[in-house]
Amino acid sequence: MGFAGTDALDGTRVVADLREGPSALSPAAARSVAATLLADGRFSEPYCEWLPTWYELALIAPVRYGEWRLRRVAGAVAEAASVTVTAPRFSRPRDVTVDGEPALARVSGFGERFLLADALLHLEWFEHVAAADGIEVPTALVERTRAESLSYYGGDRERLSEPVRRFQRLLFADDDWVRRVDEDYGLDSSLFGLWERILRAERERLAPA
Repeated sequence: MGFAGTDALDGTRVVADLREGPSALSPAAARSVAATLLADGRFSEPYCEWLPTWYELALIAPVRYGEWRLRRVAGAVAEAASVTVTAPRFSRPRDVTVDGEPALARVSGFGERFLLADALLHLEWFEHVAAADGIEVPTALVERTRAESLSYYGGDRERLSEPVRRFQRLLFADDDWVRRVDEDYGLDSSLFGLWERILRAERERLAPA
């Protein structure tokens, strides 16, 4: 998207330093790592609320345990570099209206809910993490993407404007991350496979004609 500040941190260097331990990170790198871990930890429970009840009930216990683990690691990283980092607040269905109606009024089934949740919460995740990384994401673009995406995935909007479509296509690119986690940890998870297929299909659908 051409955002300013994308080269503020060397991701390869951050990964290498982190392997040596939290104390090897610079304050800027530690802030980035801790903010990402906190965002990752906080992300899943609100996400579950956007999906069918069976999904939320099945995953809420491991999701909360995962958040607890990530908070502990993020705290250690931040403490080692003497930086302060806060977790983002993600939207829940009760907080949102879409085209004047309750957020989930016009969506049904797992796939539609999944896409609506990802379009909104991944945007919020990116905004938080980008700020910690020193990446300048225009506020107007974030607000436009939020409004158009809610109406498109959960309301009556027929298409996304070009900048929003490009932005969302990049945000939906975490299908590769899902696949690599599934493979690297040997999970062979049918749920991860489902996530990957939905994300990849939507990313490809948003590609230019």
